[in-house]
Amino acid sequence: MKNLLFLLPALLALSGCYYDNEEVLYPNTSECDTTNVTYSATILPIIRDNCFVCHNANPPQGNIFLGDYASISAAAQIPEGQSGSLYGAITHNPDNFPMPKSGTQLSDCNISKIKAWINAGTPNN
Repeated sequence: MKNLLFLLPALLALSGCYYDNEEVLYPNTSECDTTNVTYSATILPIIRDNCFVCHNANPPQGNIFLGDYASISAAAQIPEGQSGSLYGAITHNPDNFPMPKSGTQLSDCNISKIKAWINAGTPNN
């Protein structure tokens, strides 16, 4: 009985230790609207703010130019597991070089917006 009384506080203390997903503990309260994603108002600003520093130069780093619609659309249409895939790079897919290089991954919302644009056929709107 004495051993049981000793074990009870220890078990109670251990039951309070757990690991949760950060998204569960601190849910994102802002909505990520992917219904009205356009190239000019949504995608271009994301690419400009995160990619132009390296991929709008002449010559571009990694030989991937993202300085205009045609090149961004072409990179977006490369399948995820192939080199040069925009989606594979921004999601840090192990088959691609994670981008932005030496930077933090794009937000989940920005990745979702790019994915929605790709799924819509990369329209130039």
